[in-house]
Amino acid sequence: MIHPHAAREHPPVRIALTGANGGYGRTLLAQLRRTPELVPAVLVDPDAAGVRGTLSELGTDPGSITLLPDATDLRWDDVNVLVEASGHVGAGTAYAEAALAHGVHVVMVSKEVDTVAGVALAARAETAGLRYLPADGDQPANLLRLVDWVSATGLDIVAIGKSGEYDLVFDPGRGTVEYAGTTIDAPGLAALLNLGDDARTTLRERAALLTALKRSAAADLCEMTVVATRTGAVPDVEGLHYPVARIAELADIYADRERGGVRGRDGIVDVFSALRLPGEASFAGGVFAVVRTDDPVTWEVLRGKGHVLSSDGSHACVYWPYHFMGVETPLTIHAAVTGEGVAPRARPTTLLAARAVTALDAGTNFRVAGHHHEINDVAPVMVDPDAGAAPYYLLDGARLRHPVEAGALVRIDDLDDVAPAPLAAYLDATSQEVRA
Repeated sequence: MIHPHAAREHPPVRIALTGANGGYGRTLLAQLRRTPELVPAVLVDPDAAGVRGTLSELGTDPGSITLLPDATDLRWDDVNVLVEASGHVGAGTAYAEAALAHGVHVVMVSKEVDTVAGVALAARAETAGLRYLPADGDQPANLLRLVDWVSATGLDIVAIGKSGEYDLVFDPGRGTVEYAGTTIDAPGLAALLNLGDDARTTLRERAALLTALKRSAAADLCEMTVVATRTGAVPDVEGLHYPVARIAELADIYADRERGGVRGRDGIVDVFSALRLPGEASFAGGVFAVVRTDDPVTWEVLRGKGHVLSSDGSHACVYWPYHFMGVETPLTIHAAVTGEGVAPRARPTTLLAARAVTALDAGTNFRVAGHHHEINDVAPVMVDPDAGAAPYYLLDGARLRHPVEAGALVRIDDLDDVAPAPLAAYLDATSQEVRA
C-alpha cells in the first residue's frame, strides 16, 4: 500500500535526468513509477539503446519520454527540474549552467561537479531565485539532513561523517575479512574485536592487519567535501582518519584525544570503515553525528535503550544506517520546487585537491576511472582553500604542462586542456570570494 501524501497534491513536475543509463539514474527512474507527480520528461545519455532497455525493463513507454544523447537540443521550457547524474565534471557543469540560465532548478547527483563548480552554481541559483541542491539518496545530502535534525535539537556536534561504501565483514571461525568482493586472511582481528582501554592502539593494530585492502576512496573525500562546504566542518587530517570501527564504538572513537579518541579538534568531518561479523546489521554506507552529552541521567537512560554512548558517557553517536540512492531523490526534487528543507548554500571552506603520489612528468595525462572515480598518480586530499590549487576533479582530461614534484599539490597553472566550463565556474567562485 502506498500511503497518500501532500507531495502528491501539487501540479506535475517535469524532470530532465542526465546520466540516465547509470546505476543512480536507474534507481531514480524505478522510483518515479511510484510518484506520479514527478514526471521523467527528458532523459539524457549517449547510450540511447541502454536507456530504452532500462525503460523497457521498468515497463515504461520510451515513446512518452524525450531521449537525447546530450543536452544540446533540450527544450528547457518543458522542464522544471534538472537531475544531474552524468558523473562528468565538464558535461555536468555545462548541463547545470544551462538549466539555471533557463530558470530550471538543479538537483546535483554528480558530487564531482559539486566539488569543482558547486560554489559558483549555488551562487547563480540564489541570484536567480532558484534552488541548487545535493541529491537525497547519496551520503552528502543524507548527512546534511541528519546534521539539520541534530542541530535543531540543540545538541553540541563534534564530528560528522559516514562509513565507507562497503563493510569489513570478519568471520572469526575462518579468520578472514571480506571487503567489496575481496577476501583476505586476518585471524588477528579476533583479539581486536573490542576497542579496549586504549582505543588508538587498537585502531592502529586493526589497520595494520588490513593494509592489503584499499579502504580509502576518492569518492569518500569528494562526498565529505560537499558536506564541508555546506556545514563549515573540516577534516582533522587531509586524507581523513578511516578508523576500522564497530558501530557501538563510534562515540568513543570520535571523542577528543584527551579522552582516548582520534579527534584533534571540534567540528570535524570524517569517514570510517565499518567492521562487523557475518549476520550483523550493516551500516550500509550510512551517516553519523557524534555529540557531547550533557545531563548524565538523560543519557544513561538512553544508553539503557541501546543508544551508542562512549564508555565514560561524555559523547553519543546519532546515526542513520542507510543511503538509498534514487529511491530518496524525490525528496530533493520536491524541495527544489517548494523550497522547503533545502540544504545550506555551498561556500569555499574546503578544497578537494590533488597531491602528486610520485614525481610527475610534463605531458602526464589524467583521467577519472573506475567505480570510485579515482585519478592515477594523484591522491585526493581535503585542504584549506587555495585559489591556485587545482580541484581534484578538474584534472579529468587535463595534461601536465610541466613536471610536478612528489608530494606537491597540482596547481591550475600546471595544467593544459582543462574543461572550460568547470574551470570558469571555479575561477568565478574564487574571485568572488577574494572580492568579498
